[in-house]
Amino acid sequence: MGHGASRLRRIVREVAKFGAVGGLGVLVNLVVFNLVRHTTDLQVVRASVIATVVAIVFNYVGFRYFTYRDRDKSRRTREMTLFLLFSAIGLVIENGVLYAATYGFGWNTPLQNNVFKFLGIGIATLFRFWSYRSWVFRALPAAETPAPAAPVLQSEQAVPPKAKQQVP
Repeated sequence: MGHGASRLRRIVREVAKFGAVGGLGVLVNLVVFNLVRHTTDLQVVRASVIATVVAIVFNYVGFRYFTYRDRDKSRRTREMTLFLLFSAIGLVIENGVLYAATYGFGWNTPLQNNVFKFLGIGIATLFRFWSYRSWVFRALPAAETPAPAAPVLQSEQAVPPKAKQQVP
């Protein structure tokens, strides 16, 4: 199997692990959202922000110790800073969709809240996947393999240098 098939397998495995952690994170996000929404008097977007923050913490642990456990761990402060930055952008994307639906269009039933919360999570997930794999959980540099030696032609081995010069 070629290098391309191996690379494709690695990406598919990464997407599957990202999806497993992310899927559980979505579940955490929606459960916390609905618990906060139905047990407090907080407005819908505030309840959503709380749920998103809880899911971000859950996802960091899952991504660091499951999805990207083989990635560079040498610069944790940088990793955490970038993770929080990109997660905050994802939070704005996710909750911006819910805000627009709720306050822009007046879609404010529990079902509509959950549909647009889920839609916002989906859109933000595309951004998060790209940013986390590109910037936060950087791949370790590939181990360098020595270049193969240039092949020596048999005719060059057999003929001494003086003999090469005398040939017409």
